[in-house]
Amino acid sequence: MAQNSAATPSAPSSYERLGIRVQKVINSPTAQKARAALIYRLTDEVEDDWNQLLEEIAENDNVTLAYRDDGGVQIFWTVPKED
Repeated sequence: MAQNSAATPSAPSSYERLGIRVQKVINSPTAQKARAALIYRLTDEVEDDWNQLLEEIAENDNVTLAYRDDGGVQIFWTVPKED
């Protein structure tokens, strides 16, 4: 009997799950209209993953992060005008 040679997709890592969650917040119609999103680290998310994600977001041009006293991070971005 032939065995299935296709690899079974593995479950996403904690970092990937965090990225997917934050991406949904950023891509929401409300955030897109305001060009801003407010994100928080959930208690079950790894702090190192959170810090890595924020560093990667901050590396993007036209993006500003504002750290709030309540632990949230406000992300602001601008869309450059095309010529």
